[in-house]
Amino acid sequence: MTNSSSSSWIAANSSSSADTSSAAAPDTTKTTYTLKRFNGPLTNPHKGFTVPTEAAWTFDPGFEYGPHGSLNNKAWDLVTYGSGYQQWNKLNPAKGVYDWSELEELLDALSEHNMGYALRVFPYSPSFIRDNNTPEENYDWTPKFVYEAGAKKITARYKENNANAAVPVWDDSVYLYYTKEFATALAAKYDGDPRIEYIDVRSFGEWGEWHVSNLDGSKMPSVEIQKDMLKHYASVFKKSLLVLPSDGYGDVYTYALSLGITKRDDCLIGIPGTADSLVRAYEANLPTVAENCGGYAIMLNYTDVIPGGYLKWTPERWVDAITTAHLTYYVLDQDFDDCGYNFYKDNKVLADSMTKVIGYNFTVERAELETVASDKDAMSTLTITVKNTGVAPCFFDLYLVAEFVDSTGSALKQWNSFKIPKGTFKDNTSKDFAFMHVSPSGEPHIATQPGVRIALSLYESEEAFKSKKNPTVRFDNDGILENKKLLLKE
Repeated sequence: MTNSSSSSWIAANSSSSADTSSAAAPDTTKTTYTLKRFNGPLTNPHKGFTVPTEAAWTFDPGFEYGPHGSLNNKAWDLVTYGSGYQQWNKLNPAKGVYDWSELEELLDALSEHNMGYALRVFPYSPSFIRDNNTPEENYDWTPKFVYEAGAKKITARYKENNANAAVPVWDDSVYLYYTKEFATALAAKYDGDPRIEYIDVRSFGEWGEWHVSNLDGSKMPSVEIQKDMLKHYASVFKKSLLVLPSDGYGDVYTYALSLGITKRDDCLIGIPGTADSLVRAYEANLPTVAENCGGYAIMLNYTDVIPGGYLKWTPERWVDAITTAHLTYYVLDQDFDDCGYNFYKDNKVLADSMTKVIGYNFTVERAELETVASDKDAMSTLTITVKNTGVAPCFFDLYLVAEFVDSTGSALKQWNSFKIPKGTFKDNTSKDFAFMHVSPSGEPHIATQPGVRIALSLYESEEAFKSKKNPTVRFDNDGILENKKLLLKE
């Protein structure tokens, strides 16, 4: 983590500078608010944990491990976004033809549950190669029209079972042309879509992970071709976060960071030192993304033998992975079969606590109100100290607002607000904010009216608080109302 530091941001709605030399001495009152940490798991947008969400049926009550399933799977209380893969040939079945219908259904289902989606489009998935007779379309998800247009493919040996497998020639010019064409269409459809959390650049290799380690005879394209693909994605995606998959390393990784493309790694815990590989992305002020080497149940059976095996899952290694890599996004469990159910059953207390560690986590540590009333006006100054106790910055713009509210949190009057630009409120740092409000003489001072309270709120957009919508980000403090505002308590 970075060293703790503090800065002050001050603004006011109005001010008074009248000569008070002959006026009566002002009446000053001070209120110090009691602040405690929130007791329980705390989820917030654009950070946190995911589980596989294969399709909209995940949310059907008939799926027992889903959020509405019969098992009452409480792992979903920690899930802030869905993740999964789509097949290139299904999204792009013919030249110039795109079918977004199933993806749209999933995005809408996630949105209804206040979740985004981490999108991965696979050109290839060797997991489905059973033997020499496996139909190519079962695992080669490059659209047929790409081959009909002249793209070449080879026969490689799948090392898992020695089966022969058809594999695209990854540096074939026709293949590259249509890969970029699809990226352009994907960007035209989804760049900046608020339902999309981030998009992996999955152009090459097994599962689009930029490696061919299990396909004997297949070769990755040159570093220059890899860089060119990243350049194309960065040119068409102007708003959405892009992610370089696990096996993009070295000069390719460096180039990705220069384009604002962050990094993921899918072997945390299982391979020593893997979490350290993500520190470069964190230092480039980008959110880091990770999965483990396998599902929770599988990792519990690892032998702790390196090389030749993988390290088993332990609570200590899980915490170390999150903190070392300064993770913003992480898989809670990547097993489709139980959607985190067994993981959360075994590790509830630890998992709940880590919702306040992964990504950003804002805690109000101090809040004081001073009201100075004279025969001219009454000025209230609210000073607060906020600390980011998470392991990463907040990677979207935030708007901090103070309001006079009633006991339910409904806004009566807003004070000034502060914009906190993305990436500027670093982890383990504190900031001081001062809000000021003046009531002219002759007008009732709202701060002294019966039933009037003060609330603090964090919004994702200026429009949201100006239109008096409810905030979407919660403080890690006791006193959070149903509308996610923090009601200050004397």
